[in-house]
Amino acid sequence: MNKKIDQLAADNIRALAISMVEKANSGHPGGAMGGADFMHILYTEYVDFDPTEMDWTFRDRFFMDAGHLSALMYSQYYLLGNYKKEDLQNFRQWGSVTPGHPEVDVLRGIENTSGPLGQGHAMGVGAAIAAKFLEARFKGLFNHKIYGFITDGGVQEEISQGAGRIAGHLGLNNFIMFYDSNDVQLSSMTEEVTSENTAMKYEAWGWNVITIDGHDHDQIRKALNEAHAESEKPTLIIGKTIMGKGCVTATGAIYEGECELHGKPIGDTKADYVKTLINLNANPENPFAIFEEVETHYAKILAIKAEKSAYKKLQIATWRKENPELSQKMDLFLSGKLPELDLSSVIQKPNAATRDASSAVLAYLAENVENMIVSSADLSNSDKTDGFLKKSSVLQKNDFRGAFLQAGVAELTMTSIANGIALHGGVIPVVATFFVFSDYMKPAIRLAAIQELPVKYVWTHDSFRVGEDGPTHQPIEQEAQIRLMEKIKNHSGNQSLLALRPADAIETSVAWNMALNNTKTPTGLILSRQNIKDIPAQGSSRYEEATESTKGGYLVKSIQNPDITLIANGSEVATLLEAAVILEKSKNLKINVASIISEGLFKEQSKSYQESIIPKGKLVFGLTAGLPVNLEGLIGDSGKVIGLDHFGYSAPASVLDEKFGFTSEHACAAILKYIEESK
Repeated sequence: MNKKIDQLAADNIRALAISMVEKANSGHPGGAMGGADFMHILYTEYVDFDPTEMDWTFRDRFFMDAGHLSALMYSQYYLLGNYKKEDLQNFRQWGSVTPGHPEVDVLRGIENTSGPLGQGHAMGVGAAIAAKFLEARFKGLFNHKIYGFITDGGVQEEISQGAGRIAGHLGLNNFIMFYDSNDVQLSSMTEEVTSENTAMKYEAWGWNVITIDGHDHDQIRKALNEAHAESEKPTLIIGKTIMGKGCVTATGAIYEGECELHGKPIGDTKADYVKTLINLNANPENPFAIFEEVETHYAKILAIKAEKSAYKKLQIATWRKENPELSQKMDLFLSGKLPELDLSSVIQKPNAATRDASSAVLAYLAENVENMIVSSADLSNSDKTDGFLKKSSVLQKNDFRGAFLQAGVAELTMTSIANGIALHGGVIPVVATFFVFSDYMKPAIRLAAIQELPVKYVWTHDSFRVGEDGPTHQPIEQEAQIRLMEKIKNHSGNQSLLALRPADAIETSVAWNMALNNTKTPTGLILSRQNIKDIPAQGSSRYEEATESTKGGYLVKSIQNPDITLIANGSEVATLLEAAVILEKSKNLKINVASIISEGLFKEQSKSYQESIIPKGKLVFGLTAGLPVNLEGLIGDSGKVIGLDHFGYSAPASVLDEKFGFTSEHACAAILKYIEESK
């Protein structure tokens, strides 16, 4: 412990942060200056990691909530050797590894993409849950800590309610969060926004709360020591800090704690950039330099970190020799690979709702995939994730041997937690709710897509056929919104999300197989509440035929040289099949019917395959229980789609089918009208 070097290191971080923002002429310097003391003490004295293997599975993890404080992270990790001077100089520039908000880059220490406030610390909660889950199965190996960093904005964002409640309820003593409380927001002082007692709020949720001077290094250490000793609760360290700590004016007068220091380069405020650098012991001629004494200190720290991690690696190697079977199981978990599965063996009831078909698959997975956590937003008996729950048990404080997380009514929190579980690694997260409530999940779905996380979403009650629940519960525009994600490429150049709406029970089994094997992006399964007539097999095996779903679409009824091709997904496929049978008998038409489970995946296939399913220049008719746009990208210039352009009403599903024109008879009439109009 060297007070002089600790102060120099914190000031070095401050100087680097403001220099990055100044050179980019863009960013957030003030908060970075306030959080520098905590970050330096945390990383040099508490966070365990291997500098030679930054993605080492058994490392501690740091989850940033306030992504606008990226300059703080990059400066800290520069001292640790994870970034070069040129990286900091290219802050917020095209092609740089230092984007304006941090993006997952584990090898440089960035554990999560952050920016939308509130989600970062919820992901940290998810990582803490994953660590507890794994520790319950591999004693003594996953007892690492998860650290979070949050600001006033993140505490105010509604998701903090869910994250705080769940972390406290589960007693996540492995989660330690620093709240950088500087009383300043981007556009106002915090007192203009809120007067709540944050400490009391977190205490009410079951947290250990410690309030300190966030610039006093001894108080930071004492708080972290207490947090490490806590055995029953997550810890919130409220660090009272000063926005723009160290800023001075051109005359050398202190200029700290001002709102304008939050989101402007120092040179654009009443503070003076050069004089502030000098006040921080930096050289204005070389503002991106690491101070010599700090560099020497960090070299020693890194050597200590490497030695400590090497010792733990020896302990793990000894454990592996003593526990060969558990070691093999752990490696399977951490590989992200699945055990041998045969979803074709899952027995599906005839003409089942696809939510029930999913339940049957989940029951199978509960017995065959040991590293899966399924979560539901207080709907497990309706979204049928209770198929998994009945074969498992609920995660509880001091008992993480189960595999089901009862998230309560908190879709966004639940989905962000799933992202954190996926980021931690070793555990497969599944979350479920009604499809209409995917609206609540969307910000976290977007971050899963950006971070390329293989989270699985189970969305049931997929259409207006929710019936009596009425328009608030009947999804109309949701499929169109979700399928927009299929049209967006992630930074790896892949479709950012896979959305699957299966046509019957067997196709649901196949859809689950597709979801489990999609390890590169999130997957959503869109499932029915009502029963659906089974699609008849054209050959000997319906399951084998349904595996053609892996191409995004296939023919469930085919004939040479069809007069018209009917396309749909979900329950509307069965409706069109009934209509096809009627029209073939009554009008002597030749009709093909296609199930297009995923437009995005279908359009990734070769043109020749696409045209073998939906012939170019021929009549194409689509039926969708959502907006017509769901299928309009598939029908060509002369095709026709019947969908809904209005919200639903409260009535039994069969009545709504009749009123909205979604019976086979109505479909026949619409198809014949389209054929007549096309002559």
